[in-house]
Amino acid sequence: MSLINTNKVELIGHYGSDETIALSAWTSTSRELNDEKRGRIGKLLTMLAKDGHLTPFEKSSLHFLVTSDVASHIHLLKHRIGVNINAESARYKEFTMDKFYIPGDWPETQKAQLESHIKNSFINYHECIKELEAKGISRKRAKESARFYLPYGIQITCDIMFNWRSFAHFQKLRNEQHAQVEIQDIAKQMLSLAEQTGAFTETIHAMRIAGLLPNREQ
Repeated sequence: MSLINTNKVELIGHYGSDETIALSAWTSTSRELNDEKRGRIGKLLTMLAKDGHLTPFEKSSLHFLVTSDVASHIHLLKHRIGVNINAESARYKEFTMDKFYIPGDWPETQKAQLESHIKNSFINYHECIKELEAKGISRKRAKESARFYLPYGIQITCDIMFNWRSFAHFQKLRNEQHAQVEIQDIAKQMLSLAEQTGAFTETIHAMRIAGLLPNREQ
């Protein structure tokens, strides 16, 4: 069995840039670019973000691969507008890598108890599939029903894509202090990866000024 103590986020790719968003906004007048207009991209994006003209931000996107506990996966599923998500499914396959999450802020005794509970759940899950098949139940039904043994602490992997407008909405909600710690951590990892692309420097700056994204110290 494989213990993964943290939820993981990987940036698969991204589409567009600050310029893509600016060009979308300029479509209403002229999409022709010159050095003078390029120099105004930051100012334009800040104005759009502050005034709530967010449609142009939908023209660029971020694509992540996320391995998380079930609770965090459910939080991701709540975001549907401008978001595309697909995940591995215990209905269609038997989980062969028994990955799971243990909260880092728990005392060691509780961590050990949860680890033991999840490992036993995986044992029961695999044994259940074998026994159901041996009793003549189809493998499809065996897989989809044996997953009832699996607890919230298991990890599943999904790929999720946000356009920038939806990404800002996700960030605003999931960086609130009342949000669950695990989804806050995922949101922070995502934003850090977005910054590292270097493609959305002005977008991130504009959205921070407008209060749509958390500041770095948050």
